Amino acid sequence: MSLTARALLLDMDGTLVNSDAVVERYWRIWADEQGLDPEQVLKVVHGRQGHATMAALLPDRPVERNLADNRWMLERETTDLDGVVPVPGAAAFMAALAALPHALVTSADEALARARMGAAGLPMPEVRVTAERVGASKPDPEGFLKGAAELGFAPADCVVFEDSEAGIAAGRAAGMRVVGIGPRAGAHAPDAHVRDLEQVRIEALPDGTMRLHFSR
Repeated sequence: MSLTARALLLDMDGTLVNSDAVVERYWRIWADEQGLDPEQVLKVVHGRQGHATMAALLPDRPVERNLADNRWMLERETTDLDGVVPVPGAAAFMAALAALPHALVTSADEALARARMGAAGLPMPEVRVTAERVGASKPDPEGFLKGAAELGFAPADCVVFEDSEAGIAAGRAAGMRVVGIGPRAGAHAPDAHVRDLEQVRIEALPDGTMRLHFSR
């Protein structure tokens, strides 16, 4: 199977970087403090900004408390990089993309994105849409639409790489095709689904487009 695109929009956590160990560590602490079942909380945390997840789990909780907890979590996750590793194939994937249009679109803020990409040994894309640059978290499509606009391409010309339900929904809402990465993505019917980035090959075409090849 293959897809063609003019630009790629890349999620970070679970797509380029495996940060599950850190994410789960701090969300378990938070869930215990709120009297929530950590296993149930972990089912919904991936792909969203932290305060948006908190609002979904505790809809009557004051926004200020969610924002404060979100700041606490970001501070700790930015300095705790134990267990942060690249998704298999990520280094070669990013190297193949170096001269092609692409952007990072992540629910992490700039500091956390730099910390995790650095810990994984991956280059930071020149174009990136981090948490500070959007008014609404995934599954809202704002981040992907901003990424496409900065690269100068229409949504239909872009392909999103995502691992989470919220991220896949955001890509679809933006009018883009979506490649699902890893086990979480398979249940949400992306246009293509791969185990990891080792199953993706990028072919640059003479007309400036790229063809994405997916292996099993």
